Amino acid sequence: MPISKTLLVIGYVWPEPSSSAAGSRMMQLLQFFKSLEFKIIFATAATAGPYRYNLEETGVISEKIKLNDPSFDDFLLKLKPQIVLFDRFMMEEQFGWRVDKFCPNALKVLDTEDLHFLRESRRNAWKKQISPEELYFESELAKREIAAIYRCDLSLIISEAEMNLLISDFKIDQNLLLYLPFLLPLISEEEIKDLPDFDSRSHFISIGNFKHEPNRNAVLQLKKEIWPLIRQVLPKAELYIYGAYPSQEVTELHHPASGFLVKGRAENAKEVMKNAKICLAPLQFGAGLKGKFINAMQCGTPSVTTSIGAEGIAGQLAWSGFIEDNAEGFARKAVKLFLDKQEWQELQQNGFKIINQRFSREIFEFFLKEKLEYLQENLLQHRKKNFTGAMLKHHLHKSTYFMSRYIEEKNRKTAN
Repeated sequence: MPISKTLLVIGYVWPEPSSSAAGSRMMQLLQFFKSLEFKIIFATAATAGPYRYNLEETGVISEKIKLNDPSFDDFLLKLKPQIVLFDRFMMEEQFGWRVDKFCPNALKVLDTEDLHFLRESRRNAWKKQISPEELYFESELAKREIAAIYRCDLSLIISEAEMNLLISDFKIDQNLLLYLPFLLPLISEEEIKDLPDFDSRSHFISIGNFKHEPNRNAVLQLKKEIWPLIRQVLPKAELYIYGAYPSQEVTELHHPASGFLVKGRAENAKEVMKNAKICLAPLQFGAGLKGKFINAMQCGTPSVTTSIGAEGIAGQLAWSGFIEDNAEGFARKAVKLFLDKQEWQELQQNGFKIINQRFSREIFEFFLKEKLEYLQENLLQHRKKNFTGAMLKHHLHKSTYFMSRYIEEKNRKTAN
C-alpha cells in the first residue's frame, strides 16, 4: 500500500541549510518526501531571516501560521494532511493537540534534530563540573521532550547514542523511535580525486552557527587555551573561524597578528572546508550529530575534536582525525596532523569510509519509507500499544486547550 500523499511540516524556524546542520537535515527530509511525490506544505510562525531557503523553488508550499490562534484549526480542516511532521518537540507541544482534534487519523512524526534536554544537561553539567547523568531525570526539558516523543507515533532520532539513551535510560518503546542520521549521497572516487590535496591546503578551520552555544564555547576554548599552544610550534599557522550570526564577543576575537582570523558567515561552507587542511572543534557539550564533521569528511578535511564532538558519527569505524578531550593533547594532535602528510592522507580516507558506510541516503530512506508505510497501515494497533502516549495526550490537551483558549480570547479582546 503506497503512503498517502499530503505532508504538513510544522517548522520551528524557516530552513537555512547554509547556516546550520538543522537546516540541512530539514531539506534532506523534504527531498525524501518530494521523491515520493508528496504534496508538501511547510508552515511556521517564525519570522523569515535573510538566509531562508526558497522552498518554492523545490515545489514546497510555504505557509505562515499563528500561535494560539483558531485560524490554524481552519487551516488543518482545509488541508487534511495524512502525515504531520513536527520540527522539534516545541512544535508538537504548541500544535499537536490541534492536530489530534482536527486530524485525528494523521500520522504524527517528530524530528528531534537532537535531544534538547541532553544538550542542556551537558551544558549545565560542564559548568558545574559534574556528570550530566545527574541532571537528566531532574530536567524539566527532559520531561517535556520525552512527553512529546510519547505523544507522537514516530520520532526520528539522528544519533545512535541518543537512541540508546532513550531506550536504556528512559525505557522508551523502540517502536516509537527510528534511527535516521543525515541522508547523504555516496562519495565517488572521481569526487575524491577532484579535492585539493595535502600540499594545496595551508590553514586550520573552525566552523559553526554562532547562535548555537556549543559552537561559541568551542571558539572561546580555541582562542584562550588551544590556539596559543599550536602557535608555539607553528608560529606562521592561521586559523579561519567561520559561522553564521557571529556575536560581538566572537568578532572581537579576531587577531591577525596571532593568526586567529574571524571570517564570519561562509557563503559556501563546502568551498571553505575543502581548502582547509584541518578542522578544529573542541566541543565541550552538545547533542545530536555535528554537521561540521560530516561536511569536513565530504570535503576530505581531517579533524581534531572531543568525545562529544565525535559522538554518534563513526560507530565502530576509525575517526577521520583525532579525538582529544584536554587542551594540551588537542593541540599536540592538531600539530601532528598538520605536519604529517602520510597520516593526514590515511585519516582523510577514514572520513570517506564513514560517509559511505554510515550515512547512505538510499539505505536510510528505504527504512523510513518502510516504517511510514507500516504505521499508516497499522496506526490504530500501534497507538493501542502506546498507553503512556494516550495518557499524556489527555492531560496535555486539557491544560493546553484551556490555556490556548484563554490566550485566544485575550487576543480577541485586545484586537477589539
